[in-house]
Amino acid sequence: MKLKKPKFWDYPKPSFLALLLLPFSFLFKLINFFKRKNKIKKNKIFTICIGNIYLGGTGKTSLALTIKKILEGEGKKVCFIKKNHKDQTDEQKLLSQNGKTFIREKRLLALEDAISENFEIAIFDDGLQDYTIAYDLNLVCFNKMNWVGNGLMIPAGPLREDLKSIRNYENFFLNGNNENLDNIKNKIKKISPNCKIFESEYFPTNLNEFDKNEKYIAFSGIGNHKTFINMLKIYNFNILKEIEFPDHYNYTNQDINKIVLYAEKENAKIITTEKDFLRINKDKNNKIKFVIVELKIKNLDQFKKIVLNKNENN
Repeated sequence: MKLKKPKFWDYPKPSFLALLLLPFSFLFKLINFFKRKNKIKKNKIFTICIGNIYLGGTGKTSLALTIKKILEGEGKKVCFIKKNHKDQTDEQKLLSQNGKTFIREKRLLALEDAISENFEIAIFDDGLQDYTIAYDLNLVCFNKMNWVGNGLMIPAGPLREDLKSIRNYENFFLNGNNENLDNIKNKIKKISPNCKIFESEYFPTNLNEFDKNEKYIAFSGIGNHKTFINMLKIYNFNILKEIEFPDHYNYTNQDINKIVLYAEKENAKIITTEKDFLRINKDKNNKIKFVIVELKIKNLDQFKKIVLNKNENN
């Protein structure tokens, strides 16, 4: 049974429970420190890692899909690399639907597969904390809404690395809505003064499939449920009820039946994310629609220049 992310992780200040867990966070930090010693020196193809230090819900997969389109528009042969996690088949399916995707137990083995098939660029969806690979370009994602939660490392908080570690990175993405942007930018710049910060927003591409006059039951089991709901509200969906499941949740027929019965009772339609739709049994998804979302990069020309220059100089 998958558990939801603890609410105290996203409190603005550490709670009493978070403080009790701090000794385990220090141990996690120590393990990370020794893992950093294992990096390889050079890759045979250009590698881009789209990662995060905040656990889940920062828009990595959406950004990976967007960057692949950009690079293919420049004539590059691009693939995805994803570590094989049994509880992340939704992301694996989504990537595979949009391009060649190498999925292995170890990312380094997947990279070797990509090299053997003569790809020019490999985009890693997650892997920032995989220190066996020295990526040519790291893109660190944050969700504008959550930032770093209570600022503590796992399990006391949501961070996979200490916040100060962002001084090791040069390029950041703020994905999602427009809250607290200047505040977040200032905090990043204070730690990494010479970094580049890019902004992006979620944009639904299949709005014509939905009737805005209808009532909707919205559900999701993704890293940041609130971002999904906020996006629907921005585009004037009438959300009668929202239901949140744990990240990468495997829906049972009973889960879906409950949602369908409630929607029928309220004369409402059902809406979810594309990732969630991929986790629903095919014989149960005929009454559910999903939003197809693209991530639009605001300062796109500047970003393209950085990526292409880095690739040419590699």
